[in-house]
Amino acid sequence: MPMLKNPSLKLLAAVCMPLVLSIAPAAGVHAQPQAGTPAAARPAEAPAQPAVVSVLRPRVEVRAEHLEAQGYLMPWQESHIGTEVGGLRLVSVLANVGDVVRKGQVLARLNASTVEAELDAAKAQLVEAEAALAQATATLVRANRLAPTGGISQQDLTLYETQKQTAGARVDAARAQVKKQQLRLGFATLVAPDDGVISSRSAVEGAIVSAGGELFRLIRQGRIEWRAELKGEMLLRVRAGQPAIVHSPLGGGVKGKVRQVSPTVDMVSGKGLAYVDLAAESNLKAGLMATGTIEVGKRKVLLLPVRAILQEAGGARVFTVGDDNRLRPVEVSTEREIDGWVEIASGLEQDARVVEAPHSGLKAGDLVQVGEAPSGRSDEPAKRGARDSARLVSAASVPSVSPPTSGK
Repeated sequence: MPMLKNPSLKLLAAVCMPLVLSIAPAAGVHAQPQAGTPAAARPAEAPAQPAVVSVLRPRVEVRAEHLEAQGYLMPWQESHIGTEVGGLRLVSVLANVGDVVRKGQVLARLNASTVEAELDAAKAQLVEAEAALAQATATLVRANRLAPTGGISQQDLTLYETQKQTAGARVDAARAQVKKQQLRLGFATLVAPDDGVISSRSAVEGAIVSAGGELFRLIRQGRIEWRAELKGEMLLRVRAGQPAIVHSPLGGGVKGKVRQVSPTVDMVSGKGLAYVDLAAESNLKAGLMATGTIEVGKRKVLLLPVRAILQEAGGARVFTVGDDNRLRPVEVSTEREIDGWVEIASGLEQDARVVEAPHSGLKAGDLVQVGEAPSGRSDEPAKRGARDSARLVSAASVPSVSPPTSGK
């Protein structure tokens, strides 16, 4: 240390040196241990502070349990509309594919001229038969009057009774023929058997139809059903009346209800069908393949927010905090995610403390602190040392004043 020649500086150094030595340890300044100092004599390093984590417990909710399935959309019932008379020509077709029709609405008309002529002939035969019956009846009445007097034999009387019965039978046959022709005349006009939508049309104006030939197909009442295919063990859980939702190709879902369940399971595919009625205004088309769900009951589920789950290549896991405040990784099985919450199917206890937002720095066995971050060690000694140093510097910057010299 250089020698101070100024007496005032010597006095200042003598006063400040003890103060500096007392402040240095408080401010965190430590002298380096000399070589050969035992390790036990060295100051111990401060232990690392445990990480602070926020925890939550799984949320418990009762949710509907669904079975997922797929299947075709098909008509509830499809009517095949044809004619019962053959050899007639189609003169007008009044309905087309996609038309919504009402019960009794005219779909097509056949040329009924020949049927009308046959009907007239049948009516004429009926009139003739009725006249013959009237004559036979009158003859029998006269014979019955003469029989007591012996004016007519018993054989003739029997003959007149037979003629009356024969005439009566001919009248019945003529009436049946008239009715038949009336029915044929009615068949010449094709009407819708029920409300619904025309799904197919093979009728062409001018064509000669054959008896029993199909001219139209009608989806009765416009009802579409979803035929959900389910494995046999899953089909056992389905009952009539259970609600279902069919996912529309346009987005959204269409509500329905199980109408019936197939009584058998296919031995080749191992699957059966659940027939789900859908609303007529669903705007779904028959023939589409659709997916959906059937609600088969209620169950209690555990829910965790998405941020609490770590998705990894091997699956999903969460960190739980034990009673000793150490981390434990837990493998979990997840299901659906709804509104930022994920259903936990298995692997997690209901009363587990789960780290709310785990990060990559957490490891199994780490000691953590639950709750708010600690305030930390007091830094008052360092602050006090800084203030003393400031005062020292301020004192050193004061101009030196020479002691007064004695007068000579």
